[in-house]
Amino acid sequence: SLHWCHVLPELLDSLDRDKQQMPEIYSQLAIRYRQEPYRLKLAFIQKRLENTRDRNNRLNDPEERQLLTKLNETNIYRSGSEFLAELQLLQRSLLQTGLSCQELDRLIAQVEIFGFVLTQLDFRQESTRHAECIEEIAAYLGVLPKPYGQLSESEKIAWLVAELKTRRPLIPREMPFSERTCETIETLRVLRSLQGEFGLEICQTYIISMTNEASDVLEVLLLAQEAGLYDPATSRSSLRIVPLFETVDDLKHAPGIMQTLFELPLYRAALAGGYDHLGALNGEEVTPEPAILEPGNLQEIMVGYSDSNKDSGFLSSNWEIHKAQKALQKTAKQYGLNLRLFHGRGGSVGRGGGPAYAAILAQPRGTINGRIKITEQGEVLASKYSLPELALYNLETAVTAVIQASLLGSGFDDLEPWNRIMEELATRSRQTYRSLIYEEPDFLDFFLSVTPIPEISLLQISSRPARRKSGQQDLSTLRAIPWVFSWTQTRFLLPAWYGLGTALQMFLDDSPNRNLELLRHFYHKWPFFQMVISKADMTLSKVDLQMAYHYVSELSKQEDRERFQRLFERIKEEYNRTSEIVLQITGEKNLLDNDPNLQRSVQLRNGSIVPLGFLQVSLLKRLRQYNSQAQSGVIHFRYSKEELLRGALMTINGIAAGMRNTG
Repeated sequence: SLHWCHVLPELLDSLDRDKQQMPEIYSQLAIRYRQEPYRLKLAFIQKRLENTRDRNNRLNDPEERQLLTKLNETNIYRSGSEFLAELQLLQRSLLQTGLSCQELDRLIAQVEIFGFVLTQLDFRQESTRHAECIEEIAAYLGVLPKPYGQLSESEKIAWLVAELKTRRPLIPREMPFSERTCETIETLRVLRSLQGEFGLEICQTYIISMTNEASDVLEVLLLAQEAGLYDPATSRSSLRIVPLFETVDDLKHAPGIMQTLFELPLYRAALAGGYDHLGALNGEEVTPEPAILEPGNLQEIMVGYSDSNKDSGFLSSNWEIHKAQKALQKTAKQYGLNLRLFHGRGGSVGRGGGPAYAAILAQPRGTINGRIKITEQGEVLASKYSLPELALYNLETAVTAVIQASLLGSGFDDLEPWNRIMEELATRSRQTYRSLIYEEPDFLDFFLSVTPIPEISLLQISSRPARRKSGQQDLSTLRAIPWVFSWTQTRFLLPAWYGLGTALQMFLDDSPNRNLELLRHFYHKWPFFQMVISKADMTLSKVDLQMAYHYVSELSKQEDRERFQRLFERIKEEYNRTSEIVLQITGEKNLLDNDPNLQRSVQLRNGSIVPLGFLQVSLLKRLRQYNSQAQSGVIHFRYSKEELLRGALMTINGIAAGMRNTG
């Protein structure tokens, strides 16, 4: 009450504006709250919140949307930042007059973290879709002497930069294009519409998967310009374009690709004219959005663990990602840019999964700097965030690791002799892995026969199909998730360790005693190498070769058993070699002796899913026999195909739940 304390003139000015904008509220409460400015202000805030909620609900109704144009914009909050600004005004007035309010402080913290949208929505599309879209538009308009796809990379960049410098529309209002091209264009328009309706904080990130060239990024920037997300005149952009480098070759080329982009004044200007935090343009006097402030000139880059692992194996994949991060950080620093790395980790070790704390500490020094972005797979959400205590523990663990890695770091990443040894190990591991996966002529038949990959392709658990291109039964089109998922179901877990043992053994053969001591020193001193060995230790403990052999023996056709047996023995030999060397490095007698709790958990879960494995093999065998008989027109089965498939899919879900980090 004004009878007991003073308030800031700023608060009284704010109330005068509220009276003019919402006279009906003032007329109702003027007498009641005439000496209570805080309550009066909170009444205006509450009404604006109610109007904002009702307005957002009406956006879902096409008929109601037309009425929104008549709604007074001053009576709603267009973004969480406007709501936050009014709460902070109350807070300042209290503090400067010697008062405080714990409930208000807590509410401000909640708004700063969550805003009105809880979390951001990221958009993602494969690079080829954008190239196809640009090619179709250019062909329709006849603006190129030859098809866009036939241009060299330098020609593409030159044309895209020229188009980005003009304000002439490229896409006609009526789009006479294919359905795929129209969908790509409409996606960016929807993104712009969402920003206009709910504020910029709702969605800003657009990820380009399978980024291969600098033109892949410029194509999206051009389409963003056409959607009103980028203004070439002011270089201001409300879209953060994030290239995703997935394969080993793409990771190696990533620094060069980004350097090509950073050399373009237009692209650098777009980064500088973007949003230095969610919703605030560089140089504008606006209230920060409810989010952690981000530095200006921020380039976000996503590194993918899945396809690089499928392409190159566990050790090589992790090492290439490690090297790429260091090179990308160096490139960004060279141009005075801030870098945020987005880690596309999966739930399984074969796709970059594993303990988050160790994984964050294992990142190269200087690549985190207080910020990191990590994907969390649906399969691990329940086990990590379903209970408040678990969620708090996992979030605290991640935050602690980011702070520790940012402040302390490890200088071992910069020791050139250690890097040379790791490069040698990664190369040998890659060669061993690819000699089995891509160079063994019988391997594809082995994979399709002894794993449930045909049935997993029918499982409704993924946002994308199992293969990038339908109709092709080869490993190149198979996505990484079903690839890893299949090996986990059969208890091989092959992508998470194969090739590591041979690489380490070849290194030890050069000088057994000396090199073993060196590897042990790496394990105790180098966070990256410790992470690699710890993940291998955990994964190897989950392998069950007896169960894996049951899949091989029961699901192989009679004519294939001899050659499949040879492949199984090769895998078994590598498993034994890898396990033995990992134990030598860690000094353990048994796998996971250094973590008794995890060891016991793995043992209990391994035993519980053995019966499911036998059931799955039996159902898969019957289902495939049914399909074979159906082709001949004579079926001798009591159960229908649908019943057998349903049973097989249920066992797949059961084993996935028991293994936890499956795909």
